[in-house]
Order: sequence, then C-alpha cells, then structure tokens
Amino acid sequence: MNPPNPSPAQPPVIPVRPLDEVLIPAGLDGSLGENRADPARLQISARTDAEAIRCFLTEYDRSPGTYRIYQRECERLLLWSLIDCGKPLSSLNRQDFEGYLNFLADPQPASLWCGAKVERVSERWRPFVGPLSESAVLTAMAAINSLMRYLVDAGYLMGNPLGLIRQRRRKMSAEAAGPLRAVASTDEVEKIERFLDEQMWQAVTSAIEAMPRDAERGKDEYERARFLAATLYMLAPRAGELESHRMNSFREERGRWWWHVVGKGGKKAKVPVADDMLQALIRYRKHLGLSAVPRRDDTTPILVSVKDGSPITARRLNQVLKKIFHAAAELLPPDAEHKKEKLRAASAHWGRHTGITAKLDSGIDERFVQKDARHTDARTTQRYIHEEEERWHDESQKQRLPWAGSKPG
Repeated sequence: MNPPNPSPAQPPVIPVRPLDEVLIPAGLDGSLGENRADPARLQISARTDAEAIRCFLTEYDRSPGTYRIYQRECERLLLWSLIDCGKPLSSLNRQDFEGYLNFLADPQPASLWCGAKVERVSERWRPFVGPLSESAVLTAMAAINSLMRYLVDAGYLMGNPLGLIRQRRRKMSAEAAGPLRAVASTDEVEKIERFLDEQMWQAVTSAIEAMPRDAERGKDEYERARFLAATLYMLAPRAGELESHRMNSFREERGRWWWHVVGKGGKKAKVPVADDMLQALIRYRKHLGLSAVPRRDDTTPILVSVKDGSPITARRLNQVLKKIFHAAAELLPPDAEHKKEKLRAASAHWGRHTGITAKLDSGIDERFVQKDARHTDARTTQRYIHEEEERWHDESQKQRLPWAGSKPG
C-alpha cells in the first residue's frame, strides 16, 4: 500500500498587527524579493521590507501629520501583501497593485481587516474602519507611490510597478475605470497643493540670505543656493533636468534668452528666460569665474558641486533644498505651524510647483504658463489655479456664527 501523499505546506498565519509588531516569517521578509535591486546600489541600511519602510518613514519624523499618514498606508500595504498575496512587498508587481486598488475600495473579509478605532496596542486594532472613499484612495495611492519611488531611488527596488498604472490614468474613462477611477482622475480634479506660498517663499529666501559666507566654501554654497532658488522659481524645472543639462542650454535668439530643455520622454522644449532670471544666471556665472553669459560650447554644469566642480546630482540637490526648507521653517512665526510642517515635508519638486503657481499668480497668460511648464494638457496647468477657490473661501467669511453673549462683529 502506497503511503499517502504529503499535504502541501500551509502558508504561515500572520496576525493583523501594526508595523512595529507584525511578525514576518523569514521567507516573506523581502530579503529575496523578486523586485529587489542589485545590493551594490543600496543607499539605505535595510535588508528587509519592514526595515526599508522604516527608513522611508524616518524621512518624515519631523512632520508628525505626514508621518502618521505614511505609516498607516505603508503598514496597510505591507499587511495586505503578506496576508492576501502571500508574498513580500518587494515582490509585488503591476497586477498586484491593481488588485490592491480594488481591495482599498472594499477590504474583505471585513472581519479581518476592519474595526472600530482603538489604540494601536489593542488586540482589536484593525488597519481599516471600512471601505475607503475615492479621496481616501487617492491619498493612499499618493503615499504608496512616494514609498515606492523612495525605495527605487534608494537602490532597494529595481522599479516602481505602481507607476505603470499611474502612467495610463489619462487613457482611462471614468466609466471603464471602475475601482481605478480615483487614480485615473487624479490629474484632472486635484488642485496642486505642494507649493510654497508667498510667506513660505520669503522664509526660504531669508534662510538662504542667513547662510554663512565667511569662508570660501560658505560663499560657494550660498551663491549656488541663491541661483538654485531663482531657477526653480523662474523656470520651474524638474530636479533631473538641472542635473543633466549644461550652461549651453541657455541660448540667445534674436536678442532674447531662452532655456532649451529636454524633458520627460526626450521631449524638447524651450522656456523664456525673464530678465530677473538672466541676472541670476550672470551673477552665478561670475561667481564661478565664467563669462557673463554662456557660449554654445560651454559645458559647465548648471549647478556645480562645491567639492570638485562636477554636476550636482538630483539626489544631492534635494538634500541641499531639504536643509534650506528646514531652516526656513524655523523662521516662520509660531502661529504658522501648518506651514512649518509643509516646508519640512517639501522636496525639490515642490520648487517646480511653486514656480508654475507663481507664474499664474503673477498674471502670465495661462496659455504661456502651459508652455513654460511643458504641460501637454491644459487641464494639468489649470490644477495650479487657485484664484476661484480663494475668492470662494473669502466669500464664506461673510457668514458669522451667532452665539449667546457675543457681540455681532
């Protein structure tokens, strides 16, 4: 008599617990995830997915509100990956993320995933109260995309599978998208809020002016920071474009200066260089010991490393700006705590958003701002227009709350 076939091994049971308490079996910890990058590229001290998530969250430890949102969304994704998919986060692919979008709209089984709000230490804690609204799904996916991009930039993951879904969002109609409708409509409906308003920008320029300049390196860092801020505000570039382009991308044509840029997807464009920007360029070049304006054969980096004259990388650029933004946050008044948090969370890409918003606020025609920003779709540019909403909000102030014992104001 033949012995019975051995039953297949059952997947490990993983309790639904917060990130700091979840017990992850060795085979699911992500150390051998299918999407892991070459270890030689690793820029963070993380061997497992949970450790990588903690590195990401540490970037926001000075912004409690942002930290809580990112922590919540990271642990939701990690738990779903382990329990529903039976794979580490670093093995998730594009199809998995599409499944996760559906899951967010209706976390099932509800008895496992959903429950009333309780303290995180409670055994009754659950990651969800119930299905997420469309806006909550948008928030979740934005947070997760930030995580995935960070892990790619940090050399932990080879690629961002979520980005493949986001790239096709404009091609999807609301009727066909179903549960993906939230992601499909992000560009069309959400206003851009990741920009610095006038008060925050003044704090940034004040922080730059406060930089020490009593030594040569200090002068170099000050002049570079000044030029970097001017470039972000006046030209609204992407960080990678400042790394890849050279001084000869600034060109004079018929007495007017333009910045010639190759952007996303190799798309060529040119952006007008206003007089204030040209003066900022001349000042920085003179500090570097260069001619006032560049010639066509000038291959000097747009932003120069103070160490060896090499091009400053997008990663280093972001580090420089982070330091400035944190210093600027300390210059804001005590009653502007929400703005301080925004500044501490800001990155180089906020500079691009700030530049585009400033162009619109200054009264430049929307058609030309679309060209400056290199937006293919005018609706993308319109996301930066806040004037109507501000007027709407101002009108709401006409309504007052009557209360016993208070004088009408």
